[in-house]
Amino acid sequence: MPYSFPQLKYAYDALEPYIDAKTMETHHSKHHKTYVDRFNTAILGKKELEGKTGEEILAMINAVPEDIRMAVRNNGGGAVNHTFFWSVIGPKAGGEPKGPVAEAISKEFGGFKGFKEKFSDAATTQFGSGWAWLVKNAEGRLEIVKTPNQDSPLSVGKKPLLAIDVWEHAYYLKYQNRRPEYIEAFYNVINWNAVNDIYVSAK
Repeated sequence: MPYSFPQLKYAYDALEPYIDAKTMETHHSKHHKTYVDRFNTAILGKKELEGKTGEEILAMINAVPEDIRMAVRNNGGGAVNHTFFWSVIGPKAGGEPKGPVAEAISKEFGGFKGFKEKFSDAATTQFGSGWAWLVKNAEGRLEIVKTPNQDSPLSVGKKPLLAIDVWEHAYYLKYQNRRPEYIEAFYNVINWNAVNDIYVSAK
């Protein structure tokens, strides 16, 4: 299939106690897998899309054939967003950023505290399902944005550096309706080394 379902590089229970094993298993093996399968079904037979990466397809979403554009936006977004999400979280993580991305965060948000306040606010105030993101915009500056459903910043020319999934399936088994509690716990699983590597490679 054109888009592969990625295996996690850590066990489902590796993010305990911040994200529980059952949520991780369901989120990855059920939700993410379904997005990948439906994305592949949507682009099957579309030769102009099958040779491209998921990221490339989302970046050209307005050029995707209209009859499959919504399916690609929803399921391609779900596939790519989740693959990215797993890559920027992990065990024995958290703390504060270091390196060039820390310098950029300090320049744009006045330091980690300022970043955390703005990022948490974006994640908290995203109405319904969606994501909050730290991105690099077209001018090369850092920006915090939020997107509904499975929309991707790639579709508006922004490079994701960090993401938090605020769909209820990402936290409801452990936190129920306490989204702010989940968001606060999330800072303990951010893999800042990975975020920094993405930022450096995107410069």
